[in-house]
Order: sequence, then C-alpha cells, then structure tokens
Amino acid sequence: MTTASGVPDDAADPRWLRSRTRLLDAASGLLATGGIEAVTIDAVTRVSKVARTTLYRHFGSSTHLLAATFERLLPHVDPAAVDGSIRDRLIALLTQQATLIDEAPLQLTTMAWLALGPGQIDPEPADRTTLTTLRERVVTQYREPFDAILATEEAHREIADLDDRLALTQLVGPIVFARLTGLTVITAEDCVRIVDDFLAAHAAL
Repeated sequence: MTTASGVPDDAADPRWLRSRTRLLDAASGLLATGGIEAVTIDAVTRVSKVARTTLYRHFGSSTHLLAATFERLLPHVDPAAVDGSIRDRLIALLTQQATLIDEAPLQLTTMAWLALGPGQIDPEPADRTTLTTLRERVVTQYREPFDAILATEEAHREIADLDDRLALTQLVGPIVFARLTGLTVITAEDCVRIVDDFLAAHAAL
C-alpha cells in the first residue's frame, strides 16, 4: 500500500529504510565491481543479507532494482554558468562534463544500458515505465545545462542554423567516444578545441 503521495505506507519504518539502503548498497557495489551482469537478485540478497521477499517489496523486478541503483549513482551536474561569452560558458560546461565522464564510468554504463531500449531488457509495462522515467531523468540532468546556454538569444545570434540536439551531439559526442574506446583522455585543452571548432563551423555570417 502507498500513501496519497505515492510513498509506501511502511517507508517511515526505520527497518524499511535500513533494508532498502542495504539492498542499494549491495547493488551499487556489485555494479561497480562486476557490471550489470553482476546485479542479480540472488547476488544482491546474498551480499545485503536481506530476504528475497523483502527485496521484492522494495523493487518489483530486477529492472526496478537496477534503475534505482543507477539513479542513486548518477553524478551531480552543476548548472551552466550564467556569466561570460557563449564560448566561455560552453568550454566551462564541456570541461565539467568531460571530468564527470572520465571519473564516473558508471555514467557510461548507465547510458549503455538505457540505449538498449526497455523492450530488450524486460518487456513488462511497469519496467518500460521505470526505464522511461530513468532515461528522462538522465536526459534532463545532462542536457539542461547545455540548453540553458544554447537557447539564449546570444547563442542564436552567434550560431547559424542552431539545432540544439545536434549541437549537443557534436559537443559531447567526442568525449563519450574517447571514453568508450579508450582511445584518449579528453583534456581541458581538448574541450577548448572542440568548442572552438564547433563555433567556427557554425559561425553566423
């Protein structure tokens, strides 16, 4: 049962909170050391020492458990700076994103898992809803700071034929590709070059 706000009736029970924390701690550790495949119901209940029936009271399926774990581990993204030129703001934001991607490999694991599409993981409608909600949160969290810059009148004056989605791909894409392939580590100097190349290619005449 849940309250009108959607919070389970027993969520205020310290035992409920402790068991949920232990389950998420166990799932987080397994995900960090063994990847998605390591986060099984059996493994999580064994590591957490929480009963399977209790796990299912918290999480309706392994997909719900993984989604909750990913959401817990998503690194915080600070808002974009509001001062400075479009170039300076994009460089600062892209450098921050490059650091997050380099230091938080679970972010890439999350992106890869979400990219599979809900139907390829679990066809249950409830699981599709869970994945959609997590995907929307990831998109919002990492896209909004760029939108805050690219949606400004100044950006539209400086950047010709601005397509916000394509711009985000062109700016962040090289960083994600470098991290996924291990080809190189994107430095602050690389971020400057990526932004300068992007602005030069799209300079309004």
